[in-house]
Amino acid sequence: MRGVATRALGAALRASLLAAALAGAAAQAGEPAAGAPPAGGQARPRPPRATAAAEAARWHARHGHYFERNWGVDVVGVRRVSSGYMLRFNYRVVDPGRAAALTDRKVRPYLIDEATHTALAVPAMENVGELRQVAPLEPNRTYFMIFGNPGGLVRKGGHVTLVIGNFRAEGLVVD
Repeated sequence: MRGVATRALGAALRASLLAAALAGAAAQAGEPAAGAPPAGGQARPRPPRATAAAEAARWHARHGHYFERNWGVDVVGVRRVSSGYMLRFNYRVVDPGRAAALTDRKVRPYLIDEATHTALAVPAMENVGELRQVAPLEPNRTYFMIFGNPGGLVRKGGHVTLVIGNFRAEGLVVD
């Protein structure tokens, strides 16, 4: 008789635990569990993140005509070179008269990292001099300036501002 009572008590206990678990599950049925996909059964896809090249192309589409019209240059872009320890700014001359401000030897060009507000200068090598072209400008020719990037501070996809005297190109995307 004692065994029958123990089995009955165990069965009643299991039944009450099962009922409590089912009641709790029913109460939460209205809310999806944390990390569970939405009610449709499929997670919504996240929009793809823009690549640095795509961002640079959008910058050029928005601002390119301004620099051609007012400064006589077509900004080609900023790229990481020398394993990321230098940044190369490329530009194509459209109007040599207007673009002369970019090659003025009296003015020091620098890039400003928009994330850290660090100014990066054009390094001067002992035998070579400054790593920028200051030769007489010719139309439809591409020129460059090299800026130091100590410790790889500016990374691919980062935003920089180029300042050369009154010339200021903001929001350039590093490719």
